[in-house]
Amino acid sequence: MRSGEEGAGASRLRGHELSATDVTVAYDGSDVVHGAAVELRPGEVTVLVGPNGSGKSTLLRAVARLQRARGAALRIDGDTDGLALTAREFSRCVALLTQGRPTPGGLTVRDVVEFGRYPYRGRWGRPDPHGPEAVDRALALTGVTDLADRAADHLSGGQLQRVWLASCLAQETGVLLLDEPTNHLDLRYQIELLDLVRDLADVHGIAVGVVLHDLDQAAAVADRITLLEAGRIVTDGRPEDVLTAERLTAVYGIRIEVDTDPLTDRLRTRAIGRHHIRPERLGTTS
Repeated sequence: MRSGEEGAGASRLRGHELSATDVTVAYDGSDVVHGAAVELRPGEVTVLVGPNGSGKSTLLRAVARLQRARGAALRIDGDTDGLALTAREFSRCVALLTQGRPTPGGLTVRDVVEFGRYPYRGRWGRPDPHGPEAVDRALALTGVTDLADRAADHLSGGQLQRVWLASCLAQETGVLLLDEPTNHLDLRYQIELLDLVRDLADVHGIAVGVVLHDLDQAAAVADRITLLEAGRIVTDGRPEDVLTAERLTAVYGIRIEVDTDPLTDRLRTRAIGRHHIRPERLGTTS
């Protein structure tokens, strides 16, 4: 994956602002997200973090209109009612990479990436003149151009994850939502994917919203971090303001220390378990 690679032609990507307020989602009659608010701005990466079951993915899916919300207001660029748009209109503004996408059978990688062009094609095969260029660019951005003619069901999990991301990029939206995109990727591709996320914000001005479990990855890539607990937003702001030892320890229920990595000058977190501190450092003998 070569972050920032353009592919053929000039990019047609243009960032949008997406704001969601009063988002409440219920399962089986019980609220699991309570009056949450998220603001995604062009050229910024916002990361949602929190323990398992905190509502991160549910909130992201509600913002993407894939999860029905009991109450919500959704605005695009401040004045467009995102809930009033048709599915096709909305999908030209917002793309979502979900967890656990299926392994497509009988299709090439290029076929899968072309799925991202569905908002631009009519029911009767209306021409999509920008489609081939958009697909080539998405393949290049995600580093899978050399896989374009391979069968998608012969790929590794990490390769397939990049192909599905390419499909989202081919959608050419101004808002990109990613639900734990580093899952199933080895260390190299995790880092390169996060570099690509930064390029999409910095170079193309895209508004990016990401759910991540890894707090260090969140600190490295985010302009803003939203911390959730039990379906409620605890706080939202710059990484250095959100990722404090006191707050993380309280939310995650385990001692978490926070310092600054001397190499990257980024925040670094460490969860401290019972066996992580040597006895001699505690003043005891083994």
